[in-house]
Amino acid sequence: MKKITSFLLITIASYSLSAQSFIQAYKNRADAVSQTDIITNLQAFANLGLKKTGTQANANALNWIKDKYISYGYTASQMSEDTFPYGNTTSKNLIITKTGTVYPDKYVIICGHFDSITGSGVNDNGSGTSIILEAARILRTIPTEYSIKFIHFSGEEQGLLGSYHYVDNVVYQGSNRVLDIKLVFNLDQVGGVMGNINNTVYCDEDQGGLPGNNAASAVVTQELRNCTALYSTLQTAVDPAENTDYIPFEERGEVITGFFERIRSSYPHTINDTFANTDPEYIYKIGKAAVGALQHFAVATTQTLGTQESVSKNSLESIKIYPNPAKDFINIEFPDSNIKSFSFEITDFGGRSLFKTYNETKVNISSLENGAYVGIIKTGDKTVVRKVIIAR
Repeated sequence: MKKITSFLLITIASYSLSAQSFIQAYKNRADAVSQTDIITNLQAFANLGLKKTGTQANANALNWIKDKYISYGYTASQMSEDTFPYGNTTSKNLIITKTGTVYPDKYVIICGHFDSITGSGVNDNGSGTSIILEAARILRTIPTEYSIKFIHFSGEEQGLLGSYHYVDNVVYQGSNRVLDIKLVFNLDQVGGVMGNINNTVYCDEDQGGLPGNNAASAVVTQELRNCTALYSTLQTAVDPAENTDYIPFEERGEVITGFFERIRSSYPHTINDTFANTDPEYIYKIGKAAVGALQHFAVATTQTLGTQESVSKNSLESIKIYPNPAKDFINIEFPDSNIKSFSFEITDFGGRSLFKTYNETKVNISSLENGAYVGIIKTGDKTVVRKVIIAR
């Protein structure tokens, strides 16, 4: 996780989007990011517990991530593990490669760490993990000119151990550069804090370290800001690159950028870095921006691929549950007014059902205590999950 530092704040209105054009196909795929998937994955990540490097829980988390890729349709041949020593044991990075159509041997890396140092680490860095998974799900069948590596690092909290090992042993062998990398796009601590006005994301720019790659980083960071404006509702600000998994790449001269939350949470590295203390809608918005940017960086096809490109798993993602936070009543508004048969269930974060009703668009929740819950709407074979806050 990054350290606090001074920053350069530039509002989105202060620069032009002329360097990039809006692409409808990119927007369609960004809009396919599922808030339900993000919430479900954050809950599963939380339930894996403390994922300290070298522990069984850390290995369990890596296997959970592998299983997610398999469920999306990635094959064993696309996956590799990078094992590195840690004390008297070992840990592993997970790498998934999607081959490009024009430049198969040049890579765009999107990465983030999955280990945690204290507690379950839902913000730091389940948030980044969930976005990388969504990007991989959506882009699996989408042709890109450049190859993409989706990388999940371990050992970040002990000093970037996993990313240093990967760079020093896979990207480079001694002084020889083995992998040709176009850029590295890192996501770390993008969970926000529930209750804050989370409408801005930091775009990380290389302003130190080796001076030779600073200008290139400034270009791709500007492109990241442009994509965020084109494919999400978030505003952006520039933050100097800090101590996270793109640093080993930067120190070898690679071009880096990344996302980090603008209003810094105090919960990471504590037992309170839980699902309850994050803002899943903020993560969802950053996910849309990330999918838009990754398509730009890897040069995804601008053509719609018909039935092959059915990446939006749930037509109810635009459902509204309000007010949120709520007091005694919650309203449910469907994008399709023809939906009449549905259930609405509220559970705690462990999945224990606390309340369930049927076919009610105005739900009395006065029996529930103040706190954070999970709201689950089901109609037919479709499910939507939302975080629900009750505050009186």
